[in-house]
Amino acid sequence: MASADDRDAALRAFRSYLLLLARLQIAPRLRGLLDPSDLVQQTLLRAHQKWGQCRATSDAERAAWLRAILATELGEAVRKFDRRGERRRRSLEGALEESSARLEAWLAADSRSPSGLAERQERLLALAEALAELPEDQRTALEMRHLQELPVQEVAARMNRTPAAVAGLLRRGLAALREALGERF
Repeated sequence: MASADDRDAALRAFRSYLLLLARLQIAPRLRGLLDPSDLVQQTLLRAHQKWGQCRATSDAERAAWLRAILATELGEAVRKFDRRGERRRRSLEGALEESSARLEAWLAADSRSPSGLAERQERLLALAEALAELPEDQRTALEMRHLQELPVQEVAARMNRTPAAVAGLLRRGLAALREALGERF
């Protein structure tokens, strides 16, 4: 049985990953009302409380378990502002899975072996950490363009910037990510 410190460390390792997913899933109209950090904190608290129910034996399984908890927390938070109920929560679970799949595709690994899957999960967590360390405008532009797959014109409109300014943010953000991830791998 894992100690409380081991459990805390295991959950903390997913904080940036969950924060990234939460930012990606909060609808623009709710961004001023819902704080992704609060949702992640609530998710980690719930995971801590339910640790005994977790049957995950790998980081990939633990990530899936945490995504399900985050979807529930997001669903409950959104339900306060939007009364579409259970159907919305299921759609959030699917959207979180899709966002996670996009992240994984960004770091696609050739190997499906256990060590290859573990390496991919490690790289996924490192990517989330590296994104969290970027200046907010660069992170936002990268998330919208590469993880939400919005065209540069749409990113520019949402950020109230010119497409050239967004292109600069994307270029600098990608360079910073390459540098940060190069140091870790």
